[in-house]
Amino acid sequence: MIDRIKELAKRFHKDTVDIRRYLHEFPGLSFEEYNAIQVIHNFLISWNIEHKPMTPTGIVATIKGKNPEKKTIALRADTDALPIQEKNKCPYKSSVPGVMHACGHDAHTAMLLETANILNHLKDEFEGTIKLIFQPGEEKLPGGASLMIRHGVLNGVDTIIAQHVYPDLPCGEVGFYPGEYMASCDEINIMVRGKGGHAAKIKERSNTTVATAKMLCDISELSSEFNKEERDNPIIIAFGSFIADGTYNVIPDKVLLKGTMRTFNEDDRKSIKNKIKKICSQIAKTYGVKSRVVIEEGYPVLINDVTLTNSMRDNAVSFLGEDKVKVIPQLMTAEDFAWYSHKVKACMYRLGTSNVEKGIVSKQHTPTFDIDEDAMEIGVGLMAYLAMEELKIEN
Repeated sequence: MIDRIKELAKRFHKDTVDIRRYLHEFPGLSFEEYNAIQVIHNFLISWNIEHKPMTPTGIVATIKGKNPEKKTIALRADTDALPIQEKNKCPYKSSVPGVMHACGHDAHTAMLLETANILNHLKDEFEGTIKLIFQPGEEKLPGGASLMIRHGVLNGVDTIIAQHVYPDLPCGEVGFYPGEYMASCDEINIMVRGKGGHAAKIKERSNTTVATAKMLCDISELSSEFNKEERDNPIIIAFGSFIADGTYNVIPDKVLLKGTMRTFNEDDRKSIKNKIKKICSQIAKTYGVKSRVVIEEGYPVLINDVTLTNSMRDNAVSFLGEDKVKVIPQLMTAEDFAWYSHKVKACMYRLGTSNVEKGIVSKQHTPTFDIDEDAMEIGVGLMAYLAMEELKIEN
C-alpha cells in the first residue's frame, strides 16, 4: 500500500504544485476565499467526489469506502490568506495587492485536494467514510472551524487530522507533539476613563495614563507569577498597543490598552481573566478613574489526542522512516483547529518545508515566506496513508 500511495502522490505532484501556485497567485482573505472555493469545487466535480457547501466559503467532500457506516474520519485544510504585501519575486507571486498566502494555506488546500484524489482512487481498499473539510477563516476570529462545527461538519466524525507547513523543519521531515500542542489565545482590551486636562493642574484632572501604565505593569507581572515555578505549561501576557491620545502637557480623558494572553491550560486561562479584571478594578479605584475590561475569547488550547497522535507518528515512521519523523516543541501560537480538538479526537502534525540550499528559509506571516514544493508530494502521500491506516480493512 505504501508504494502504491507514493506512486500516486508522485504522479499527481505536478498538479499539486499547479493548484498551489494558482491559489498563491489569486489569494483571498478570511471568509473571502471565493476563488479557492471555486477551484476546489471544479476539481471535486471532475473527480466525481460528492461535496456540498458549508458556510459561504467552506466545502465538505465525502469519500465512502467499504462499509461506510463503520467509522468516519475527517481531514482538514484551511484556505484563507493574510493581509500582507508579498515581496517574493516568484512567477506565482500574489496578484492581489496587500494579500498573500504567508502561512501556507494554499499548500494545505492543494495537498488536501490531491489527497482526496488518491483516496478516491483507493476507496475500495479502506473501510469507512472520509470527510474532507476545506475550511475558511482560520486567521480571523471566531475562526472558520467554529462556524463549520456549528453547521454540523463533525456530525458522525470519530477522528480529525490536519497537517500544517512548518519552516522550522527541512523538507523531507515531519513533526508530532502529543498532548497540549498549541496555546489558547485571547485578546485583552482595557479602556481607562477619567477627567483629562493640563498636566500641570494635578488637582483638576485624573491621571489616566499612569493608571493605565500601572495596569500594564501589574498584569504583565502575572506571567512571571505563574511562570516562576518550573511549569510544563507556560503563560504569556503581552501588550502591543497603548493609546493615550494626548500630548506632552495634556493628559487624555481616555486611554486604550490592548494585549494578548496565551496559555496551555484552560483552568489557568479562566483564573488569569479573573485576576486581570480584579487588578484593573483595584487600580482604577486607587487612581480615581473608571476601567472597562473586555477579554475577547479567541481559540482554545489545541489538544492532540495522545493515543491518536502516537499512532499517527508510528504510521509516519512506517511511511517515511524513523529518521524523518521528529518530536517537535509546543507552540505559543494559536490555531482554530483547536475547536475541533475539543469535540473529537484530533491530531495536527507538521510538514517540514524549508530548504537552506534553495534559499527557502523565511518564516510564516512574513512577506517573503515560501515553501519547498517538493514537500507537498510527501504531504499528499503521508496524509493519504494516515487516513488509510485509520480505516484499514480488518482481515
